Amino acid sequence: MKNFKNLALILISILFSTNALAQDETIEMLNKLDKETMVYSKKVVRVNVGDTVFWKATDKGHNVEFIKGGVPEGVEKFKSKFNKDTQYTFEIPGIYAYWCTPHKNMGMIGFVVVGDDKSNLEAIKKIRFSAKSKKIAPELINSL
Repeated sequence: MKNFKNLALILISILFSTNALAQDETIEMLNKLDKETMVYSKKVVRVNVGDTVFWKATDKGHNVEFIKGGVPEGVEKFKSKFNKDTQYTFEIPGIYAYWCTPHKNMGMIGFVVVGDDKSNLEAIKKIRFSAKSKKIAPELINSL
């Protein structure tokens, strides 16, 4: 019985220590932030494998779409509905590039770096951004 109690205490400790390491992030989808329009509240976030990013539909008219060729190998297509909060749990390390489908040309782009893995950085650099996104993407990519 004593060994069972010790085992239970160890399992509970592991469970709580794992949850304590989680660094879930929340990103708001906004029409305006400071002097910028059509923007995510955070342009670059860093999380661990297993963490979840929540995108909050604070303002209407926005969504989240992973950019084709802008995610690690093995990641499925992800595109949220408009005007809806959404979330994604990151199980594969690497860089994830995403945009708001209707506002991608207005610079509404973002990046999630998972597990500090930048092995797909060259693929990220090859993404064909346009309009305002093309102007801001290089600086964001350099900050990864």
